[in-house]
Amino acid sequence: MEITTVGIDLAKSIFQVHAVDAVGHVVVRKALRRAQVVPFFAKLPRCLVGMEACGTAHHWARELMSLGHDVRLMPPAYVKPYVKRGKTDANDAAAICEAVTRPSMRFVPVKSTDQQAALALHRTRDLLVKQRTQLVNMIRGLLAEFGIEMARGLRHALELAARLSAGDAAEVPPLAQRVVTGLADQIGAVQIQLTRLEKELLAWHRDSDLSQRLATIPGVGIVSATALAASVSEPERFRSGRQFAASLGLTPLQNCSGGKERLGRISRMGDRYLRRLLVVGMTSLIRRAKATPTSVDPRLPALLQRKPVRVVTVAAANRTARVAWAIMTRGGTYRAPLAAAA
Repeated sequence: MEITTVGIDLAKSIFQVHAVDAVGHVVVRKALRRAQVVPFFAKLPRCLVGMEACGTAHHWARELMSLGHDVRLMPPAYVKPYVKRGKTDANDAAAICEAVTRPSMRFVPVKSTDQQAALALHRTRDLLVKQRTQLVNMIRGLLAEFGIEMARGLRHALELAARLSAGDAAEVPPLAQRVVTGLADQIGAVQIQLTRLEKELLAWHRDSDLSQRLATIPGVGIVSATALAASVSEPERFRSGRQFAASLGLTPLQNCSGGKERLGRISRMGDRYLRRLLVVGMTSLIRRAKATPTSVDPRLPALLQRKPVRVVTVAAANRTARVAWAIMTRGGTYRAPLAAAA
């Protein structure tokens, strides 16, 4: 019997394979070690291969596609309903094999190595920013033990650490001064790494036409533009800008029963990193709208007069996601809305 569909449950060392023929009969159900995966699929005729979209899925998808197979990645949340009973690798592989054949299943495009390299920059930068924040908070907490209040911001932390190293804070014991100085040195090292990563992102941004066009959207900087360009491989698979915004978790949850529809909070599903970047960008835009209302879209200050700030921020992030989808699918750059006629 010829294998037509294969579901593979990815792991670090042991990969579970579940293969069926054209009528759905199980042909292969076995575990493979990492070195056995490529030789196993090299012997198979061209078939449909399903995987869950996880950390190593894009690498294995490219490997199997080079062998001629039709590889499709699926969000793990969409595969879970097909698990029969019990959480085992064999049951997961069988669920993947069944889910990949469903006509209503949504698939994740396979990313290229260039896109994954850009996303590696983003993940590393995000980690370093978190570490920098932890170090600053640690310094603030240590100094609070000695009655010293530190203003918010990286600059204030480094300035205060410099004062301590110079011996300008007599109320802090010498041992604590050395500890805080060591933490400040770590912040400086992290800042140097962040500067290098941001230079790499800037170079990637200058080489990407899509990223440059996305950066024309108000509130979307180099970090957000490069993240969108690297993360979204096939924007045309979304039928509308609203569907793209929904994939980022920026649309409200729907609760419909008995013909009555109620909208709740945003779903917060999908790519958490992209959603956070858009919300942070819109937070900056809202601050600019409060300071100089004439420098932003006139609809934004008007909306701020009617709605809470956080609601407006998320709504602006939703709209920005739709604008980004339009630019990615139709080309061009951002065009400011025309002022209403008097």
